[in-house]
Amino acid sequence: MFRDKQQILIWAVAGGIIAGFFLFRLLPLRKKLQAANDARSAKMLAAAEARAQIEQLPALEQELEQLKTRVGDFDAKIPDHRDLGQFLHRIADLMNEYDLRDQQIQPRDEIEADRLHCIPVSMECKGGLKQVFDFFTSLQSLSRLVRIEQVRLQNDNEFSGQVTMKTEAVVYYSSQTRPG
Repeated sequence: MFRDKQQILIWAVAGGIIAGFFLFRLLPLRKKLQAANDARSAKMLAAAEARAQIEQLPALEQELEQLKTRVGDFDAKIPDHRDLGQFLHRIADLMNEYDLRDQQIQPRDEIEADRLHCIPVSMECKGGLKQVFDFFTSLQSLSRLVRIEQVRLQNDNEFSGQVTMKTEAVVYYSSQTRPG
């Protein structure tokens, strides 16, 4: 009987040791191993994303160069002074150059945003469609930035090829000198 109790005690101690091994050693090691595998997977995913982004870099550099070419020196087209009268006179000269008649050029109330000022300008004139197109092409090549917000072309009642052009544009200037 003593021997049976001793054997039961040995089995209980062995079971306790095995249970302790599982609870206190094997399970924590498995959790650490799983955490290490998860971290390794996350790092591999991040590395794959980085490689994909690196592969896109030449295309992005090329796109940046194309945008720089298209935009040119954007800041140079925004003068540091208002000088609206001279600019509106230049627009009227362009309209005259393309034989556009019944000219009306009206600046609206100025809008100030941080260091950039916007002056909405309404333009109206009459002429041939090619003349109006040539006027807009010349307007685009001016040394000062002009953003065309709205263009409305309307045929005359006699359908003679003459159109009335009504345009809303915005002219910009900066109130502070730029660094550099």
